[in-house]
Amino acid sequence: MPVEFLGIAATNDGTETTARSGGALDLAYTTKLARAHEDNGWDRILFAYHSGSPDPAQVAAHVAANTERLNLVVAHRPNTAYPTLTAKTFATLDHISDGRFEVHVITGGSTADQAAEGDHLPKDARYERTREFIQILKQAWTRDEPFDFAGQHYRFENFLADIKPLQQPRPRISFGGSSAAAYRVGAQEADVFALWGEPLAGTAEQIATIHETADAVGQPSPAIQVAFRPILAPTEELAWDKAERTLGAIHARSADGAAPRGRLRRNGGQPENAGSQRLLAAAARGERHDRALWTATTAATGGGGNSTALVGTPETVAAALLDYYHLGVRIFSARGYHLYDDAVDFGRHVIPLVRDEVARRESDADCAAAATDDADSDRADRGNIREAVA
Repeated sequence: MPVEFLGIAATNDGTETTARSGGALDLAYTTKLARAHEDNGWDRILFAYHSGSPDPAQVAAHVAANTERLNLVVAHRPNTAYPTLTAKTFATLDHISDGRFEVHVITGGSTADQAAEGDHLPKDARYERTREFIQILKQAWTRDEPFDFAGQHYRFENFLADIKPLQQPRPRISFGGSSAAAYRVGAQEADVFALWGEPLAGTAEQIATIHETADAVGQPSPAIQVAFRPILAPTEELAWDKAERTLGAIHARSADGAAPRGRLRRNGGQPENAGSQRLLAAAARGERHDRALWTATTAATGGGGNSTALVGTPETVAAALLDYYHLGVRIFSARGYHLYDDAVDFGRHVIPLVRDEVARRESDADCAAAATDDADSDRADRGNIREAVA
């Protein structure tokens, strides 16, 4: 598949560095930000989920009416709605968006945030529920006859959805996680497996595990997505100055108790989810990794989700992304600390560099494959001639 870029569909302008200027749902800003992505080369935007956030599906419907091309990736937690209802809701959204809907299924990395909405399942049980949830979505979207389901977490009889998605055979389903349970479920059920931005060695390790897990059950491997926080400037020196200012702003907001951190923690301790633990372990090994990866922002936010930065000029950040492309990453998730400006800058100055280089590599690979095929054909022809002469 070609390289893709996923941005963020924020419902307000607040970040780890800047307090929001209004309420939790600023539809004018949300529309402005979505259009900035659409106008600057992005493919998709993610509508994130938190126990107290505005409903992402309804916000996505609003954005669908105000954009034309962007795919709308709606984050959803299985504990919040029964899967048959969810299947109909999302099929409806696929129609509203003219076939631009995708879903990102979140198992839940924080026991506290799950409990905030009445979910008290332990972590491994949540992953098994997610497996059943995805299986039901797939069947509800594709089956033309009533079907039953008898699982550990869901049980129903004779369900048939009257509304099916416009997309055929169905919308894409993404999933994330870094635990053994996550690898098992995501590798077997998801179309896209989302990871956070670790150093190259750790990312390669995770990709290998995902591929091995899919191979073991005879499933095609999901596409790999990796997330970063880009910090761009015209020169390397300016980029690192900007990075240090960003870190200072994160610390300042944290000191005031105002930063949106700790959502993946419980009782102020270490994060429960394996992905955040892996990010903090990378940060403990050093702030700078590989070509441009910076983990100081991860340490400052306690491993709170997508938090590792890529720092440098557009050329440096593009080259760093291509290092991950070489590992097999095909979808890059990125959001800056100044959401609107960074979406524009990344779209204008980084995305074209990555797309052009990927196109060049694919062209070279096609030429090499064609040359190999020609050589094989020529050898076969010579062999046939020899046999005919003999």
